Amino acid sequence: MPIDSLLTLFENFNNLRVLIIGDVMVDAYVWGRSTRLSPEAPVPIVHVARTEQRLGGAANVALNVQALGATPLLCAVIGTDVGGDQLLQLLHERQLSAEGIIRSAHRPTTVKQRILAHGQQLLRIDSEVETDVNADESAQMLAAYDDLLVRADVVVFEDYDKGVLNEAIITECIARARRRGIPTVVDPKKKNFLAYRHCTLFKPNLKELREGLKLEFGDPDSDRPGFEAAVARLREVLEPETVLVTLSEYGIFAQQDAQKTYLPAHLRTISDVSGAGDTVISIAALCVALGCPASFTAALANLGGGLVCEQVGVVPVEKQLLLVEAAEAGIAT
Repeated sequence: MPIDSLLTLFENFNNLRVLIIGDVMVDAYVWGRSTRLSPEAPVPIVHVARTEQRLGGAANVALNVQALGATPLLCAVIGTDVGGDQLLQLLHERQLSAEGIIRSAHRPTTVKQRILAHGQQLLRIDSEVETDVNADESAQMLAAYDDLLVRADVVVFEDYDKGVLNEAIITECIARARRRGIPTVVDPKKKNFLAYRHCTLFKPNLKELREGLKLEFGDPDSDRPGFEAAVARLREVLEPETVLVTLSEYGIFAQQDAQKTYLPAHLRTISDVSGAGDTVISIAALCVALGCPASFTAALANLGGGLVCEQVGVVPVEKQLLLVEAAEAGIAT
């Protein structure tokens, strides 16, 4: 795509509103140094230099959407706890709306704390539950979803298997979006993998594709027939318009109708793969909202996912860098 056409596309991102429903979380980091093992157990002692909290899960998708110029609308359930207070404060600091955030005394806010020393992650501590939201929480969330849906150009389902999304909520939310002609894109996990029937775009990774379908097959490099049979099975069950599969070091795959697209991974200095999927689904959602072909959507999302892997921690994509690299890579519709 010529640079002027890419510029127009990226400018059109600014007009979009993206409703993101799913599991929000706080990504907490403890940075320090370690020079010796503990005398109490064979584990490193970390001397804390600084701590940091960042938005994670569906909230990181919101950050990516915001970084790309669009307006994110979050819908989720968090706890009435310190983690929930931190999450709301982080949303406020990033000028993200919390109007679709439901607070509940019956479940904690998901917090993932990472301990790092010398640029390496030593430990992760997860504070969370994975039980489904109760009837009252579901009703409040669907009411908030309806309020936001009337303003949305596309809906993103960001599922981390923490219980905010369940089969009944997913089915109802997709049906309500379809009645309004609003496209839906899905970043799935194992528990609700086969619940997203008739979504517009479905984006698993290879591991999720195997686990969700309970099929064994090799990677596309060594077992393309097995991989494509799995995609065909997925399309048969869910009937999505587009399937987008992230393939890690093998790149990305997209299928829309009979057209199949394989794209290799961009050679990068990989620092941290955390959050790459959030970037991919964010870019894909904006492209779907603008009616871009699956092949272009895959190429741009593949590039964006690679860019964020060069940075440590969960961070949003840089729009200007993505634009420059997309033009240099000759990504075209």
